[in-house]
Amino acid sequence: MLLYVHIPFCVAKCRYCAFASEAMTVDTLTAWEKAFAAEAAHYGRLLNRPTIETVYLGGGTSSLLPARSFERLAETLARHFVISSGIEFTIEANPDSVTDADLARLWRKSGVNRVSLGVQSLCDAELSRLGRPHDAAQAATAVALLRDAGFANLSLDLIWGLPGQSLASWMDTLRTAVALGPEHISMYGLTLEEGTPLAADVEHGVRALPEEEEAARMYLDGGEFLESRGYAQYEISNFARVGLACRHNQGYWEGRDYLGLGPSAVSTVAGRRWKNPAAVAQYAKLAGTLAWGGDAQRLTDAVFGKERLMLALRTARGLDLDMYRRVMGRDMRDAHAPFVRTLCEKGLGRMTENTFTLTRQGMLVSNGIIGRLVFD
Repeated sequence: MLLYVHIPFCVAKCRYCAFASEAMTVDTLTAWEKAFAAEAAHYGRLLNRPTIETVYLGGGTSSLLPARSFERLAETLARHFVISSGIEFTIEANPDSVTDADLARLWRKSGVNRVSLGVQSLCDAELSRLGRPHDAAQAATAVALLRDAGFANLSLDLIWGLPGQSLASWMDTLRTAVALGPEHISMYGLTLEEGTPLAADVEHGVRALPEEEEAARMYLDGGEFLESRGYAQYEISNFARVGLACRHNQGYWEGRDYLGLGPSAVSTVAGRRWKNPAAVAQYAKLAGTLAWGGDAQRLTDAVFGKERLMLALRTARGLDLDMYRRVMGRDMRDAHAPFVRTLCEKGLGRMTENTFTLTRQGMLVSNGIIGRLVFD
């Protein structure tokens, strides 16, 4: 089973962010800790202390947890779950919060073996427009500190298509990122989330997004550059050195069961899906009732199957045509013959004997392709 823990605290809200987060105070931290411990105990009993193969601490800013709080989190996980000896244990961190070498060594000592660093850009002007609380120099310093603490598996998150970003500045960010030597790089296209300050800036003409053609080149040229430097693309937004793809995320794409603990966390276990309340105060109210998952959605085979198809098309492995036939009740090559043929002719897709995969050009426009193949 995969385990996700949502740590909802941030120093401040970035201008593009719509994730569930709030300020960390003594009261909110205490409330979160108590509710998290109760929720972990609840599911440890309910699921008969399941074996956990990956842990992912996300946020928020997971690296903001004080040392003693982190120790309690690790103790709670060990008490209520069986931790696999070959576990992948990831913590998300922001460069400005990776300043305490002792804390980083504590993560490593407690079993964390992978850090995902939210760099987003290595151009200070772009970081400022995003409202990020760090600069490019702090990102490099954080990488060095994590290496000194013994981390051999680092991932950097980057965003392309930012307001004011050019193809040249994006490629500069990628070159600088690769020079830092991470084992994994995620490059996400900017999504303007409704209600965020950055979305308002663009809507009111304060900031302008790159032209569509230039943004497309950021993705295509960026992917080509990363592969030329030894990072294999294994999913639309993810590149890794050989053998170092994120196992936790791969588990999502493969349809594995996952348990989410913490406010706003989502779980999908044994064909049922549920989501926790987003606010710490509302989440904490569940601690006394043990009512988690009470309004779970039962996933039908059809819904679950279509999700599997959609996620498979996002990966470099592609879509198994036998799986498509089982889920959809028809052969994809017959049902969508003209469309698939056009995709292949235009270099957007590639068909082998039993697999259909999107090329990088196809991944750039994947939403429309997936919608046609899976939901039409």
